[in-house]
Parts: sequence; C-alpha cells; structure tokens
Amino acid sequence: MMTNLRIAALLLATAAIAIAADVAGKWTGEMPGRQAGTVTFVFKSDGDKLTGTMTGPQGRQITLQDGKISGDQISFNIQGPNGKMLFQGTVAGEEIKMTRTREGGRSRAFTLKRAQ
Repeated sequence: MMTNLRIAALLLATAAIAIAADVAGKWTGEMPGRQAGTVTFVFKSDGDKLTGTMTGPQGRQITLQDGKISGDQISFNIQGPNGKMLFQGTVAGEEIKMTRTREGGRSRAFTLKRAQ
C-alpha cells in the first residue's frame, strides 16, 4: 500500500514538473543597466520550445535564440548590439522574475508582468 502511494506521489510530482509554464503572450518590464528602460517580450511556446521577440527601450526588435521552457523555468539568449546576453526566468502566475547576464559580465535582475 505505501509503495503504491509513493509511486503515485512520484508520478504526480513528475507530471507537475513536466507541464510547461504558460508564458505565451506579451510581457513588459523595466530593464536595468546603462540602457535602462521599458522592454517588451512577446513569447510563443511549443511544448518545451520558447520563441519570440524582445523590443528594447530604443524600439529595436530582437529575435530570441535557444529558448527553452522547463516547468516554471524559462531561458533564452539574444544577440544585442553589445554582445550576447543570457536571460533566465521563473514564472509565477502573471510575473516572471528574470535575470539577464551579459556574456562575460555581471547579472542583473528585473521583473516582467503579463501585458493586458
């Protein structure tokens, strides 16, 4: 009996992890740094694959690369004017807690909110 309960609990936990976060749509936030300002992300998801665009404070649109979704975690790269940047985030309802790391540089945290 206890073994069956453990197996059932393990299956439920695995299923919960396997369900990708619902990130499809438009998200906005304030990007920190030298070129700080409002950024807009438009995410599209297909299973564990994440695609989309980022529009920066200067209005330049950049395509996301190597996007992944794993449970409530997302990650992707962009090739910006000042080099490659890695983005990682944790989805929690209508917010995504993001970290942006410039290749060879430091990390900065910011929050995205789902746009209406």
